[in-house]
Amino acid sequence: MLSNALAPVMARQGLHYGWVMVAVTFLVMVATAAAMGNLGVFLVPLQREYGWDTGSISGALALRLLLFGLMAPFAAALIQRYGLRRIVAAALALIVLGLGLSTVMTSVWQLWLYWGLLTGLGTGLTAMVLGATVANRWFVQSRGLVIGILTASSATGQLAFLPLAAMIADNAGWRMAVIPAVLACAVAALLMLLLGRDHPSQLGLPAYGETQVAPPPPPPSSNPFRTAFAVLAEGSRNPSFWVLFFSFYVCGLSTNGLVQTHFIPLCLDFGMQNVEAASVLAMMGAFDFVGTVLSGWLSDRYDSRKLLAWYYGLRGLSLLFLPMSTFSFYGLTLFAVFYGLDWIATVPPTVKLAGQEFGREKAALVFGWVFTGHQLGAATAALGAGISRDAFASYLPAFYTAGAACMLAAIAVLMIRQDRQPGKAALAGA
Repeated sequence: MLSNALAPVMARQGLHYGWVMVAVTFLVMVATAAAMGNLGVFLVPLQREYGWDTGSISGALALRLLLFGLMAPFAAALIQRYGLRRIVAAALALIVLGLGLSTVMTSVWQLWLYWGLLTGLGTGLTAMVLGATVANRWFVQSRGLVIGILTASSATGQLAFLPLAAMIADNAGWRMAVIPAVLACAVAALLMLLLGRDHPSQLGLPAYGETQVAPPPPPPSSNPFRTAFAVLAEGSRNPSFWVLFFSFYVCGLSTNGLVQTHFIPLCLDFGMQNVEAASVLAMMGAFDFVGTVLSGWLSDRYDSRKLLAWYYGLRGLSLLFLPMSTFSFYGLTLFAVFYGLDWIATVPPTVKLAGQEFGREKAALVFGWVFTGHQLGAATAALGAGISRDAFASYLPAFYTAGAACMLAAIAVLMIRQDRQPGKAALAGA
């Protein structure tokens, strides 16, 4: 295996193999983000080709977002049971299968199967939980920064692939525009199989920031689904879990379920072109990359509750400001800056709070359930905004609702208690 040969070479140069894991995981999550985000570009072309209404297409996209979240806690349990490499490779194969089959679909039920079920399951197995797992296993020092970098992969996937997909869709059709994301997933799967390892101790290394090699915990012998529900039962007794769950529900309601799915059709309603609207969305991705990495750095140094309050507050204000942007390219630039800077900046502080409340080993599983709340919110927004467009001929009611919800989340996160030591809650439960 290449990792066995590469790790000693890096160690002689003073480099930890954990950074290779960060790079490979980053590429996996970029490919997943491309598969998730690009589908919003195809909503209008599908309407034009098949005559399907917005609600039908939005329902399939909502199913994809719902599964993306519902799979998160089970993804963490499956990774514990069967290992990173196997689960990631299987997930990317599902995404490739779903995107590939979609190019020959002719009916709405096929859209729900290929984009809703297969792509939803595949992306759910490589969701934010993957980044949280790698960060917690391979890093003690700079863990917040690593979570920020891996979380920002979503913005990078959007930045790299969204304008390209829009351009190809306009010039060669939406089927050809699927190909770049398929290729990215195939390359990411190959790299994970060649370079990925589950724990640093498999290479004779301590985690980054530690001095002694710690043997990995034995894989749980119980059913992964039972393990996931056991952690949910433990977490549900902690009020902080429900605050995090609610705040992440609002996070999903105001990000990939709403903006990533419906922003381009919204801009088209106001006279913008497809590529121009995709460029604005990519601009948000660029600012999100900066904001999320910075958020990881800040979460290593400042109170995560206050960071989340700022993030949700600014996001809410930006969504309420959107109708005043005049929907010109220049008018939307201000929105793109403020909204983009904290698009997914909420993830590092949320993961940090989950670790403080439930301990290092259970943090990924707990965050998986919290992330389920995120995607429940995303599915609500994806379907609700489509219904709003059909019923009121406007997406704006959905954007106003999301902005108001963000203001509530900004208040709610300040209720999380900070009087416990990291992992104390988990130890008390044990």
